[in-house]
Order: sequence, then C-alpha cells, then structure tokens
Amino acid sequence: MAAAAECDVVMATTEPELLDEEAKREAESFKEQGNAYYAKKDYNEAYNYYTKAIDMCPKNASYYGNRAATLMMLGRFREALGDAQQSVRLDDGFVRGHLREGKCHLSLGNAMAACRSFQRALELDHKNSQAQQEFKNASAVMEYEKIADSDFEKRDFRKVVFCMDRALEFAPACHRFKILKAECLAMLGRYPEAQSVASDILRLDSTNADALYVRGLCLYYEDCIEKAVQFFLQALRMAPDHEKACAACRNAKALKAKKEDGNKAFKDGDFRLAHALYTEALAIDPSNIKTNAKLYCNRGTVNAKLRELDEAIADCTRAVTLDHSYVKAYLRRAQCYMDTEQYEEAVRDYEKVYQTEKTKEHKQLLKNAQLELKKSKRKDYYKILGVDKNASEDEIKRAYRKRALMHHPDRHSGASAEVQKEEEKKFKEVGEAFTILSDPKKKMRYDSGQDLDEEGMNTGDFDANNIFKAFFGGPGGFSFEASGPGNFFFQFG
Repeated sequence: MAAAAECDVVMATTEPELLDEEAKREAESFKEQGNAYYAKKDYNEAYNYYTKAIDMCPKNASYYGNRAATLMMLGRFREALGDAQQSVRLDDGFVRGHLREGKCHLSLGNAMAACRSFQRALELDHKNSQAQQEFKNASAVMEYEKIADSDFEKRDFRKVVFCMDRALEFAPACHRFKILKAECLAMLGRYPEAQSVASDILRLDSTNADALYVRGLCLYYEDCIEKAVQFFLQALRMAPDHEKACAACRNAKALKAKKEDGNKAFKDGDFRLAHALYTEALAIDPSNIKTNAKLYCNRGTVNAKLRELDEAIADCTRAVTLDHSYVKAYLRRAQCYMDTEQYEEAVRDYEKVYQTEKTKEHKQLLKNAQLELKKSKRKDYYKILGVDKNASEDEIKRAYRKRALMHHPDRHSGASAEVQKEEEKKFKEVGEAFTILSDPKKKMRYDSGQDLDEEGMNTGDFDANNIFKAFFGGPGGFSFEASGPGNFFFQFG
C-alpha cells in the first residue's frame, strides 16, 4: 500500500509536465499542417488547424498570428483583428503581430489605430520596409478622409467618390467608406451603383442603418417615394437617432402628400389650386431631380390648361433640363410649341421623342409637325386675304374684292416709288392668294401642305391684273380716278 502511495505521488507530480510537452508537440504538428494548407491557399483548412493548435496551446502568440493571417486572407478582418491583438498581448515584441493588427485596422477603415500599430512595429524594427510602407498607406487614407469630409460639405460628390475609391484600395472592408461613396453616388444620380454598394453591405449585415438609408435614398431619388419611406423607417428602427434617415423620411412624406394633393386638384379641374400645390411641392427638396422634373411637367400641364403657354413651355423646359430622357415633358412642350406656331421647336422635340420611343403615334406627331413647319414657310394666303382658314367661298371673294381694291397700283399712282413698289407686290400676292383659295383643287393641295408647283400650278405664273379683270368683269380696261383729295373710285373703260 505504501509503495502504491509513493507511485501515485510520483505520478501526480510528473504527469502534467509530460502532458504539457505532449500538447506542445501536438500543437506544433497542427500548426505545421495549417502552414501546409495556407501555402496551398486552402485557408479554411488552415484556419481549422491553427484553431486546433490554439486549443492545445492558448498562450502561443505565433498561433494567433497565423490564424489572423488566415482570417485576413478570408476577408474576415474583424475576427482577424481580435487574433492579432491577442498575439501582441501575449508577446509585445511580436513584430508580425503588430503589422497584422495594423493591417486589420487599416482594412476596416481605422487609419489612426493602424498608424499606432505600424509605429510600434517600427519601434521594434525601424528598418522594416513593410511597416514603413503600411504607415504611408494609413497616412494617405487619413488624408483622403479629411478631403472627403470637406468636399461632402461643399457638395462636391464626384470628388468624394474619388477619395473613397482611393481609400478603399487600402481599406476594402470599411463599411463607412463604402456607405459614404454610395450616398454620393446616389446624390450624383448613379443609382444602380449606389444600390449595389448598399446591397453588398446589407448581405453581410441586414441591420446596417446606413445601408438601409442609402437604399431608401436611391428609391427616393428615383421617385419611388412610398418604397423609400419603408427603408427610411427600417433604418430608424435600427438607429432611432439617424439624422439623415429622419430628414429624408420627413421630406419624402411631405413630397408624396403635396404631389397627391396637386394631382387631386388637377383631376377636380381646380387648376389654380393644382398650380399652387405643385409649386409648394417643388420647394420641399430641390435635390430630388426626378420627382421635381415630374412636378414641373405637371405644372406645365396646368399652365397649358390655363392657356398660359409661355409658362407651360418654361416649366417643361425645366423638366427636361432635370431629366433629359423625360418623354412626357418633351411631348407636352412640343404641343405647346405647336399651339404657339413655333413649328421648328416642335419638330425638334418630336424628333427627340421619336428617337427615344419609335412608336407609330410619335412618328405621326413628328410628321404633323414637319408638315406644319413646311406650311409655315410658304406664303400664308389666308393671312394675305385676311380670312380664317375655315372661310367660305363667299368670304374669300369678299376679302379679295376688299384687298384688291386696297392695293391696286392705280390707286397709289401718286405715291412715292417705294410705296408704289410695295403696293404692287401686295396686289400680286392678293391675286395669287385668291387664285389658290378660290380653286377647290388648288386649295385642297395648299391646305394639305402639298407642293403647288406640281401639275401646272406654278405660283410664279400668276398675272394679278388678269385675275383682277376676270373677277370684276367688263369689256375693257380699268382705272382709278380721283374725285377729291384722298378719295378714289374706279370705272371700267
């Protein structure tokens, strides 16, 4: 019994030492296997073996350092940071540990903490080229942050995107930089890119309030206001004090309500009220380009209804300035141009519409505008005679009688040469207009915009005197005689 007791004592004192050595050998074996998998770029297996090594020897700094390196290769920088920090807690002289800690801080966007880690590595090894380069990289990121903050305040969003792209080259896992970039992309109207960045973050962290806000912002600027409000509210549930989401949500709700009130007033026929409501809506958020383009177009439609066509054209111009692809605004403006007989401008707008949407309807609208433009470049025979386009045959005859007598050269024989020349020109135009408008076939061709020079209808062949004689009749000539100062009468010879 006594011998057994001694053996137990001996066993009790020597077994832990044997087990420690055994554990160290096994841990080292796990580390070597991890190294082999790491060399083959099988980082998941490498991670598993480094974890086994740590479990066997939890106070070995190099094991944590190796697992940190593996996690970095897997893009799991936050976990890697924990291992790197543990490695330098266990061994403050572990240069690689400080380098990995700094690299993790930098990748996550904490450039100041990264600088401290790289400085510590340089204190331990002042010639370490990697530490020198990484310190420069971290300093550059801090400078990009500083510039970006300043440019964001100036609303120079393109420059902010540039700075964030440069910073993300060194800090690929920094959500803060990505969110700032995405927000600026949204402000620049590059919504698919902004949505992509925000969605990538939400796949990793569905509760990220900043990413939810950016998703909402994109929808808001794309005039999907109801959906945008849902994302803003979700962001506020995750972060009740999120100032940007709160302000955007408030603007979105106000814009939606005011726009709907304007639409209702328009449908009810209260155009003055609709105009006022659309104007109030436009003042809510000048940065919401797409919604404001629609509001300007809506107000332009109201102005058209009120027959304030110049104002309607101005509003439609504002709409297409904000949104160059806004077909409805081009169509509204083109119609206003047609109504004000600005046919060249109408043709230009209809051409833009047809290039965008090649429909039969748009093609016909373009053809109509082109025809009116062509007609507008000819002599306006109705205007020359002073009659409406729907004038009857008798109205056309009466108008010719009046104008022919008014402009007959004999009536102005005592006037200056310049006046005589002008009146002779008008006399000829009156005869030409009567010849065309009094002939049903010629009038039809003229009204339809066809060329009158076809089928022997050359407008240059008219003899105004013959037309005058034929109209007034009589066997001989015609002359004006004065019966007193400023008074004339005519007689046939």
